[in-house]
Amino acid sequence: MIRVGNIKVSLDTDFRNMKSVASEKLRIPYDRIISAKLSKKSVDARKKNDVHFIISVDIEVKGEEKLLRTLKNASQVKKDKYRIAKLPSDTERPVIIGFGPAGMFAALVLAKSGAKPIVLERGGDVDTRCKAVDEFRRNGVLDTECNIQFGEGGAGTFSDGKLNTGIKDYRIGWIFERLVEFGAPDEILYMAKPHIGTDMLRETVKNLREKVIKLGGEVHFNAKFTGYTTENGEISQVEYTDSDGVHTINTHNVILATGHSARDVFEMLKDKNVSLSQKNFAVGVRVEHHRKDIDRAMYGDFAGHPSLKAADYKLAVHLPNGRTLYTFCMCPGGEVVAASSEKGRLAVNGMSCFARNAENSNSALLVNVNTDDFGSDDVLAGMYFQREIEEKAFISGGGDYSAPVTTVGAMLKGEKADSFGKVKPSYIPNTRFADISEYLPDFICESIKLGIVEMGKKIKGFDSPDAVITGTESRSSSPVRINRGEELQSLTVKGLYPCGEGAGYAGGIVSAAADGMKCAEKVIERLGGVL
Repeated sequence: MIRVGNIKVSLDTDFRNMKSVASEKLRIPYDRIISAKLSKKSVDARKKNDVHFIISVDIEVKGEEKLLRTLKNASQVKKDKYRIAKLPSDTERPVIIGFGPAGMFAALVLAKSGAKPIVLERGGDVDTRCKAVDEFRRNGVLDTECNIQFGEGGAGTFSDGKLNTGIKDYRIGWIFERLVEFGAPDEILYMAKPHIGTDMLRETVKNLREKVIKLGGEVHFNAKFTGYTTENGEISQVEYTDSDGVHTINTHNVILATGHSARDVFEMLKDKNVSLSQKNFAVGVRVEHHRKDIDRAMYGDFAGHPSLKAADYKLAVHLPNGRTLYTFCMCPGGEVVAASSEKGRLAVNGMSCFARNAENSNSALLVNVNTDDFGSDDVLAGMYFQREIEEKAFISGGGDYSAPVTTVGAMLKGEKADSFGKVKPSYIPNTRFADISEYLPDFICESIKLGIVEMGKKIKGFDSPDAVITGTESRSSSPVRINRGEELQSLTVKGLYPCGEGAGYAGGIVSAAADGMKCAEKVIERLGGVL
C-alpha cells in the first residue's frame, strides 16, 4: 500500500468514493486502483480566498513500485502492530488508581494481557457523573468526589475530547482504533485535528469499561484511594474506602493515574516522603467569542460552507515582560463549564459536543507560571499557588460558584464591566462582574492584557471589546511531578507506577493514554509476560 500526501482538493469534494478522488487527483486510471482510503484530512485556510482541504490517501494499485518512483509525496505505508504480552491466569492482580485516559488504557492493556486488573475510581460511573455535574451547574451543589474532574473517563470526559497531540508514538494508532471500536466517530482516524465531543465520549468510556470487565478486570466506582503499605521499600497493599467502609488489596504493582486535581493524593505522597518535584504549569482565564465571528475570521467568505465545521485556532505570543500568553483547549462551538472539585474554590474549563454548534467558541488564555513564581521550595507550592487563585476567584464570583466575568473592553480599560455586549457568557449556574486583578497575580493580568491585543493582530476581532473573559482556568496541567525512573516506577516506592497527567508525564487525552499503556507494559514485563 502507498500513502500519497499533500493533495489539494476543494471543499465540495465527495469523499464517499475515494477511488474516484485518487484517480482524478493522482492521474491514475480508475481500474488500476484496487482500493483507496482517506488517511488524513485538514483544512488549509491560509488564504481566505482559497480555503480548501489537504488530504493524504492510502492506495493499493497495480504496479506499486513504479508508482512510488513517479508520484510526488508518496511512500510505502508502514504500520507498527501493537502487541501485548500474555500472562498466566494465576498472576497477582495489579491495581490501577484512577479511570481517566491513563487509567483506562492501562486497564485495557492489562486486561488484554490476562492480568485481570482492579481499578479504583473515586468518582462515579459516567451516568452518575452526568447527574452530579448537572446538579452542580443548575443549583451550585458541588459533590467533591464526583464532578467534572473526578469519575469515569477523567476530566477529559467533560471537555471537547480533543485528540491532537505533539507526541510521536506508535501506540497512538492503536489508541484511536480502540476509541472507534468503543463508539468514537470514524473520522478521528484521519482528521488532522480529531475530536470526539463530550456527548460521544460518555458512551465511548462506558463501552471501554465493559470491555475491561469482560476480559476479567474489575472497576470499582466511588472507591477512594486512602493509603498504601510497603515492605522493604516495595508496595504490598493499597487501601480504599467506599460506602461499605475501609478495604485493602494485596498487590505489588500499582499504577497511580489519579489526574492533576487529586490534590489529597499529592499531600499523602508528600507525607510518606515519596519523591516529588515542583513543575511549571500555566494559569489564566477563558475567552469567548461568537462562533460565527471566529468562523468568519478564520474562513473568510467560505465560513458556513457545509463541509467546514466550526473553526478552531491556536495562538501564542511572546511578550515584552518575558512571559508567553497562549491559547489552550480551544472549544469551537462549545461552552465554559464549572470545573471545581474543592469546596470554596472555583475553576473553569471548556467543553463542546461532537457537533460543535453552540453559539460561542471559547479557549483558555494561559500564562506560563514557573517554579520561581511559587515563592517557596515546598514540593506542593504550585498546588498552593493554584488553590489561592481559585479561592480568590470563588470570592470574586460571589461565593456561590458563580464565575467572575468581564469583557475584553472593560479589562483593557482597567474598568469593572457592568454589562455585556453581543457576546453572552455560556457559564452556568451564574456569573458576576469582577476585574481579573481580584483573583489573578499582577504578572498574569498584565500578560493577558498585553497578549490579547497581540492576538487581535493575528485573528481579526479576537480582542473585540464584546468578547467575554471568565475566570479562572487553573487546572491546565499538574503542578507536581511524581518522580519515576527508567522502569517507570517511583524513585522511592518499588512497584508504584506514577502515570499520566497527574503525575506530570502527559498533557492531554492521547499522551495520557499512551503513558498508561507504557506503565501497563512495564507491569506486564515485571510479572513475566511473554509475547
